[in-house]
Amino acid sequence: MMRLACPRLALAGAVLLGLAGGASAREFREPDESTLDRHGHYRNRDGFEVHRPAKTRDGNKPAGATAKCRDETWSFSRNHRGTCSGHGGVAHWEG
Repeated sequence: MMRLACPRLALAGAVLLGLAGGASAREFREPDESTLDRHGHYRNRDGFEVHRPAKTRDGNKPAGATAKCRDETWSFSRNHRGTCSGHGGVAHWEG
């Protein structure tokens, strides 16, 4: 079992990285553009560039997808609020 030399420092780092703040924070991973049928990004409420919802060419879940929208597109949203807006809403959340 590994012990942290400074648990407060580790907690501060987690907060700064957004790992401890809010249940709606999502891990970010950029999708492979070559697997998607459309491209483009939008700026979310936190100021981050996020890939617009898209379908994959092979029908499989793309890297970085956080939700599947009801219109069969995959969302790469970093927050729950507004995810799949304009795409029929969220069909299901990933991970």
